[in-house]
Amino acid sequence: MRALSELVDVDESAWPALEEEFTRSSVPVDVLPAERPRRGRACLLQLQLTVTSALGAVALHSGGLLMDSGWLRVFGGAGSDTRDALPGLARVNGFPTEPDPDWWPEGGLVVAHDVLGGVFAVNGPDAEDLGRPGDPGEIAYFGPDTLEWEPLELGHGAWLSWLLAGGLERFYRSLRWPGWREEVAGVELSHAIAVEPCLWSAHEYGGIAYTARRPVPMAELVGLYRRQTARLGLAAPGFLGHHADGRSGAD
Repeated sequence: MRALSELVDVDESAWPALEEEFTRSSVPVDVLPAERPRRGRACLLQLQLTVTSALGAVALHSGGLLMDSGWLRVFGGAGSDTRDALPGLARVNGFPTEPDPDWWPEGGLVVAHDVLGGVFAVNGPDAEDLGRPGDPGEIAYFGPDTLEWEPLELGHGAWLSWLLAGGLERFYRSLRWPGWREEVAGVELSHAIAVEPCLWSAHEYGGIAYTARRPVPMAELVGLYRRQTARLGLAAPGFLGHHADGRSGAD
C-alpha cells in the first residue's frame, strides 16, 4: 500500500487545472471547502490514488462539488459531518475505519448523486460479474427514469470535463422542467426530488413538467427505486451508496 507522501507529493496535481475548468465552465460550480483535511488524506489513502488524478484531487482538496444549483452533487473527501453537509466519499461508500488495500465497494465507487436520485459510480474490477455495464474504471449511471445502469465510457476525470463542457445540460435535457433551478436550489443536500407519476412512467403523462414533485430523504427515494426494480422484474442495481439516515442503497 502506497504511503500518503507518494500520493500527495507529485510533480503536477490535477487540482489547479480543475479549478480553471470550474472558472471557465458555463455550468455553475460551488466547490465546498475542505473543512476536514485529515479526512481527505484518509480518503486518499483508501483510494490509493495520487492527486494527479481528478478523483484523488477532488477527494483531497474539497468537501464536494455542487453543479448547476445543486442538481448534481459530486462527493469529495474532506467535508464536514454536519447534518446539512454533503456526505463525503468515505461515508457514501462505507470506507473501512482503517485503510484496507483489499477493500472496494461492491460493483463500484459511488462518486455522485443527482437531485432526482440518479447515481454515478466508477466501475470496480467486479462490475462485469455483477452485470454492470462498462469497463472497470469507467463511469456508469443508474437512471431514475430507466431504473437501469448505463455505461458512459468515460473515466472520472473525462466525465468531469464532459459535464463542465455542456454534457450535464444535454444529459438531463428530458428530465428538467420550467423553473427547475429555483426548485432544486431549495432542496437540502440530504434530500432529493421525488416525482409522481414516477419518472419511468412520466412520459405517459406528457413529461416531467406535468408531474407533482416534492423533496424527500435521498435514502427514501433510492429505496423506492430498488423496490421498483424488483417489482418490474428488472436487474437488481446493487450498491447505490449509503445515505444520510444511515440506510444503504444496497438494502
